[in-house]
Amino acid sequence: MTDTPAPYGTPDQPRVAVRGEARLEVDPETAQIAITATTRGKDRRTALEDLTRRNAHVLELARTYGQAVEKLETGALSITPELTQRGRDEKIRAYHGRVHITAELADFTALGELTTRIADLDMTRITGPRWALRPDSPAYTEARRQAVREALQRAREYADALGTHLTALLELADLGAENTALAPPMPAPPGGFGARAAYGGTEPEAPPVLDLEPQRQTVYAQVNARFTMAPPKL
Repeated sequence: MTDTPAPYGTPDQPRVAVRGEARLEVDPETAQIAITATTRGKDRRTALEDLTRRNAHVLELARTYGQAVEKLETGALSITPELTQRGRDEKIRAYHGRVHITAELADFTALGELTTRIADLDMTRITGPRWALRPDSPAYTEARRQAVREALQRAREYADALGTHLTALLELADLGAENTALAPPMPAPPGGFGARAAYGGTEPEAPPVLDLEPQRQTVYAQVNARFTMAPPKL
């Protein structure tokens, strides 16, 4: 029968428990924009055809940027009737169509241009950008390394204060590393940022390109570590 190690060490093998933390401020690696194309028609078929055309226009525009757009996805699509408010005899006044598209880019120069061009489209709303790091970003690895180094340094300092030294690592517990600066997409103003009515008139000039300043990302890592020490002479 083996003896169960004491949870807090013994006089012959004292233990020290420490926590290591690291917080890094790094540039984002990707940006995501959410696009909503809308339409309104007197009948369902007209609304659906207009919505299909606007959806195709947005997708074609995004694809002209080639590899700068790393991900392009179509989300929910809806056609909703608008009813009149006249007592019991409700009738359908019009149909409203809506389709959601998400684009993710790593080229932030292209991001500013694409954002402006989409915002200038008729009946189209854009929100974002939402800055982020990739799941396998080296920033997470570096944060974890720094947290481990800090834990080891703290343990050595405690041992040194007792006039002794560390002898072994017993446990290293990763408490997680997460990106705490993933802000939600910027809210759009009433009517939608970049929404324009589809009325006649001369073709407008190309809109100026937005100069978007990437939002720095905070990466945080934390570990718990337990070590044994040589018995100090107290």
